[in-house]
Amino acid sequence: MPGTTATRAARLFNRSSWPEARRIADILRKETIGGALLLAATLAALIWANSPWAQTYEDLRTIEAGPAALHLNLDLATWAADGLLAVFFFVAGLELKREFVAGDLRDLRRAAVPVAAAAGGVVVPALVYLTVAGGAGARGWAIPTATDIAFALAVLAVVGRRLPDALRTFLLTLAVVDDLIAIVIIATFYTSHLAMLPLLAAVVPLAVFAVLVRRGVRAWWLLLPLAFACWALVHASGVHATVAGVLLGLTVPVLSRTPATATATATATGTGTGTTDGPGLAEHFEHRFRPISAGVAVPVFAFLSAGVGFDGLDGLAGTLSDPVAMGIVAGLLVGKPVGIFAATWLVARFTRATLDDGLAWIDIAGLAVLAGIGFTVSLLIGELAFGTGETDARVKAAVLAGSVAAALLATVILRLRARPHRRIHQAETADDAAVSPS
Repeated sequence: MPGTTATRAARLFNRSSWPEARRIADILRKETIGGALLLAATLAALIWANSPWAQTYEDLRTIEAGPAALHLNLDLATWAADGLLAVFFFVAGLELKREFVAGDLRDLRRAAVPVAAAAGGVVVPALVYLTVAGGAGARGWAIPTATDIAFALAVLAVVGRRLPDALRTFLLTLAVVDDLIAIVIIATFYTSHLAMLPLLAAVVPLAVFAVLVRRGVRAWWLLLPLAFACWALVHASGVHATVAGVLLGLTVPVLSRTPATATATATATGTGTGTTDGPGLAEHFEHRFRPISAGVAVPVFAFLSAGVGFDGLDGLAGTLSDPVAMGIVAGLLVGKPVGIFAATWLVARFTRATLDDGLAWIDIAGLAVLAGIGFTVSLLIGELAFGTGETDARVKAAVLAGSVAAALLATVILRLRARPHRRIHQAETADDAAVSPS
């Protein structure tokens, strides 16, 4: 009608720009390879822990190394959980800042869905866990709240190779926000004692590190000692040392002001030279450290943490009948999908948004179930909540059982939509070929 303008309905899970889609695809490839290594390391730990040589696996985990003078004479299992996972969380910090500065999370409209989904995927599984586990296991409420992106993407590489780019991006962004929430939970609820002097002292190397990276310094012989000093002081403070990795990652600039001599700049400024926003050190560090995180840090942690003896099928059944174990499985398999799906649906309901062309709510349900794969951070929180011992073994068994069940169920759901996904993937491939620089 004349005098009126048609308003286009908001769409959920529409495609990102081509450069963003290419960046996400690169991340997914690296994390998928890391997921395969993670699965291999987990299987190796389980086979060893259930073999006649199970005691040698425990002996390996308890070997101590490190300078006692610095109170860092730790066993290998602790080095993996506190040290190697700091690399994982450093990369998470880089990715988190990248998403907020230059990724989907900088746009409030695009950020609303993954942020709400991540929040729902934390609150609901925690409530489900507490309902099933009861008061005796209350300290483990956060175990089923974390999504293992490497494990999930390894499954996705097998069953969802043609999943639309927007859904892959949603899963990755959801996992990034999920990691942020997990970091806050670990720092807030799983700090048994707090020594203020080392914590305040950690600010000094952190600040120097921040100044250097802001100035574009890449020299490892300057940055690595500062990062280690910050990590060691945070470890000594009683706050989990992986928090230091996140803080260091958040100091790295995503964008940098670089000289530009483009014609457009010359025309606009009348000088022939100017400045433009280019990639900062975050991209450089991410390319360097993501392979180390996905290919070394996380698989080694899994190898030293996932080994749990089942004592046969009867022993496994007895382990999983424990209220804590049942709460974890229910949280991962029921709470996580329900929380993510419900939060996403509510965002669509209250914003009157519709799904992008070709997508259906069963696709969101499949991803929500896939996000119920909780492994790396779940095992870490389990150790922080219950320490080592019989309960810790039940936690490991429950995390493994819940994650495998979520993977199998997600496989069934996503396979049901293989044909529509193939059509969308073909259209996206054609579009990428049309806009890709030759």
